[in-house]
Amino acid sequence: MTMNATNAPAAPLTRERQFLLATLLLLAALAWLIVIWQSRSTNGEMMSLTMGMGAPVFLGVWVVMMVAMMFPTAAPMILCFRTIQAGKRERGQPSTPTWVFVAAYLAVWTVFGVLAYLVAVGAQRLADESKWLMEHAAEIGGVVLMLAGLYQLTPLKEACLTRCRTPLGFIMTRWQDGYGGAFRMGLSHGLYCLGCCWFLFVILFPLGVMNVVVMALLTALIFAEKSLTWGRTLTFVSATILVGYGLLVTLDLVALPGMM
Repeated sequence: MTMNATNAPAAPLTRERQFLLATLLLLAALAWLIVIWQSRSTNGEMMSLTMGMGAPVFLGVWVVMMVAMMFPTAAPMILCFRTIQAGKRERGQPSTPTWVFVAAYLAVWTVFGVLAYLVAVGAQRLADESKWLMEHAAEIGGVVLMLAGLYQLTPLKEACLTRCRTPLGFIMTRWQDGYGGAFRMGLSHGLYCLGCCWFLFVILFPLGVMNVVVMALLTALIFAEKSLTWGRTLTFVSATILVGYGLLVTLDLVALPGMM
């Protein structure tokens, strides 16, 4: 179902939208505090892909990381969704709570976290059984960095980024009514966001899953790519940096943070 843009409420932030924005940023800030605390308690496990965590703990930490890193970048889309719903409510039409959209968005990243954990466990087991993999862990990490840089330049990245950069366009062309519709919209946005950013999260494994500095840089990069006019230029710059850094690591000219 496509909505008519004339039905959309005015753009300026209402008190309700300001409250929602403050809530999203507060949740992100609290998540960052948890991430920083957790990173300090896992320093001894940084060389492990799973940081020595079992699946439930890893997944819990992963969800907190997603709140910390992705809520600020997803805020424009969430606010746009809430604005449309507020307009429907003011006209006496049925509206859907914003949490439905947000829950679906987080569900996508949670499933990705499950897959990331399974891949990390499998890779760790292979490394434990293979002396060659252990000896060439840094070079493999360098290759991952280069692949992440190259992915920044792919048509898939560009297509997903385009949809993430235009919240109103996404809402208007993919609007669906009701709880089920809001959940499907959240899933759709989550998938576009995942397609835009997933490889940037993969590089956390060679750079350190709980490396707070890297996480902060990635959050800033993702936000800039989605929200700033020069975001696409930054995509090319980040691609160059990742490929260059990965090449230096592969050639053993520089070390990965966890291997210094």
